Amino acid sequence: MAADARNPLTEAGPVTAAAAPNGAGPPRIPRPTADVGASAPHHAPEALLLADTSAPYGAPLEPAHGCWYPSADPGGRHVAFVCDRAGVPQLWTGPVDGAEVHLLDADPHPVTEVSWSPDGHWIAYTTAPGGGELTRVLCVRPDGTGRHLLAGGEVGTSALLGCWQHDGSAVAVTVTDPVPPRSAHAGPTAPEPPSASEAAHRDGHAVLLDAPASWRTAGRGPADEVASVQEPAPRTLSAYLVDPEGVGAPVLLASERGASTLRVCDLSRDGRLALLYRGPRGRREALVVRTRDRAVTCALPVADGDPWIGGFSPDAGTLWLRSDGGREHAALVAARLDPQGQLLGTTVVAQRPDCDLELLALGRDARRAVLVWNVRGVSELEMVGLTAAGRGPDASASPGAAPSGTAPASAGAARTVTLPHEVVTRIAPTADPDAPVVALSGSRRHPGVWWLPHGLPLRTPWSSRDEDAALAGRTPVRPLPMSPVARDGLVLGGWYYRAPGRSPGEPAPCVLHLHGGPEEQERPILEPLYLELLGRGLDVFAPNIRGSSGHGRSFVDADLGAGRFGAIDDVADCAAHAVVEGLADPRRLAVMGRSYGGYLVMASLVWHPELFRTGVAVCGMSDFATFFAGTEPWIAQSAAHKYGHPDRDRDLLRALSPMSRIEALRAPFLAVHGEHDTNVPPGESEQFVRAARERGLEAELLLLRHEGHDFRRADNRRLFRRTAADWMERHLVDRGREGA
Repeated sequence: MAADARNPLTEAGPVTAAAAPNGAGPPRIPRPTADVGASAPHHAPEALLLADTSAPYGAPLEPAHGCWYPSADPGGRHVAFVCDRAGVPQLWTGPVDGAEVHLLDADPHPVTEVSWSPDGHWIAYTTAPGGGELTRVLCVRPDGTGRHLLAGGEVGTSALLGCWQHDGSAVAVTVTDPVPPRSAHAGPTAPEPPSASEAAHRDGHAVLLDAPASWRTAGRGPADEVASVQEPAPRTLSAYLVDPEGVGAPVLLASERGASTLRVCDLSRDGRLALLYRGPRGRREALVVRTRDRAVTCALPVADGDPWIGGFSPDAGTLWLRSDGGREHAALVAARLDPQGQLLGTTVVAQRPDCDLELLALGRDARRAVLVWNVRGVSELEMVGLTAAGRGPDASASPGAAPSGTAPASAGAARTVTLPHEVVTRIAPTADPDAPVVALSGSRRHPGVWWLPHGLPLRTPWSSRDEDAALAGRTPVRPLPMSPVARDGLVLGGWYYRAPGRSPGEPAPCVLHLHGGPEEQERPILEPLYLELLGRGLDVFAPNIRGSSGHGRSFVDADLGAGRFGAIDDVADCAAHAVVEGLADPRRLAVMGRSYGGYLVMASLVWHPELFRTGVAVCGMSDFATFFAGTEPWIAQSAAHKYGHPDRDRDLLRALSPMSRIEALRAPFLAVHGEHDTNVPPGESEQFVRAARERGLEAELLLLRHEGHDFRRADNRRLFRRTAADWMERHLVDRGREGA
């Protein structure tokens, strides 16, 4: 079944192969919003040599550090990974069975992704300069020399890491074209935009998709004016193959105007085909692109979540995908392709009736795979053999040969690996298909990297020990699963953390913590914020309300549009459940959350003003109009599918915005935001705090320096945790004693 690739903002039809105008140039990927033409400039990345900042790490290791996002070298005995042992996520390498580690990039810019080249000569990685949302891709040799910038160095651009060619000769990167100066977007007759105090407080151009060429106000008075300007020419995402040596010119693979995401996930062994991941959340799809002419040969729906959604068999006759197309839960799907990359048919080869395939990693030879299933928030890992369509797993395949079709693709018997901790976050295949490397998190350990030779989990010596998770009297707590029922009968989920030393029947002050996304999922992993709150005598309830992942497609989509009112009520219903169960004290409830969870905090405080004693919102949206006017264009593309279109659904979005009900706010309020956040600009917190103060309420804003939407620096994370915990303790524990 073909994907529904209809653009949710423009109603443009599905992506198909198309020729350049007037027959000039080869076919290419059409732009869903507008065709910029074959002659449109592509901002190809240029390599830039940087100073060597690698160093052996001689200082004692911090016991409470995390290691994640591993990528193995060709031999499978060394791993490149991200580690925050020096206070910020940086690029490191170390052996799977030895303790010696090496810091490859000592720059203070957080590292987010890592990929070791198949030939072992280079390590590509992504950094976020200044902790902001615009990223860049770099390369460095495994000994720390030759560090250089591959893409994303131009002001206003961003770059995303893709896959390597299988021989290691090139790496795929996706780059955005730069943001033009703001004056370029406003026509000569356009009035001046409103001041920062009236709009979105964004360092950049305003975005309101499909807006007319004039500023508008919502008619709510000067303090609540919402300004929007004509959408500038949509930014273009372009995917290239880049020579890590910097000798060959970049090769354009695909370009899409107005795209929300575009990532190259795999290339066929012979280089004929590329697998791209594209589309807004809720409508993700895999595109097969013919590299010689950039024609899209087929499109298939794939699941949200991890963007590494699959890869080709050795002969490219089968495409293995993690897909929930036409299904409630994501499964392993095999798509048969002809020699030109056209779709011949699909087969579900591995599925479970009640849970999602969350992670898929093909072995180096693409004849084995590691599957990770999300079973009510806990990971189950399996290793399976793969049989491509028409071929046995050990048959030699000639490049370009068509599948015979005499035998369907299949997965062999699964071998389950028992894991020492609850959640797998990343799989890194090695040369030995029976010895992958995985990143694990759990409720009683910091994130670490484990080696699985023949299914035996072995912790890498440079990952922190489980016993190091308990520091400064903060004892990790294994949470209890909870299943609240919403007022409309929908069964929700979540995890309840009981403060150490609490008597079983004693109702406690309780903080409801709401995750972001909305499609994220609360899972039993060690959260330092929860440790801080638990150490102050506060229980934590982390629910999964409608819209969360891990419960099937219908549950994820249950909050779309007007369904978001149900999500707001879910928060109140979860609080009531904790009270009815005898766990939470109804007089000492608080609500806290990050990103979309921050929005829910503000919404809960104004929809259910008598329920919570206080709230802490982190990087949350307070008004959808100003959010759409200030966020990044690709964020707006995806957000419109989840929340509503900023023009067509304006009334709904206004009704859902906490600022529209600010007069109902009664509780003290703390907002926390990163100064460089362009996903949810800081103005969203500022305007809610300002409005609360105007109404005589206690309200504060903590603005974290050198941070974006995610807080990555250890000192800022500590400041955030302590500030939030101090606030909660003062309003729930201290005032609880005063009222006793």
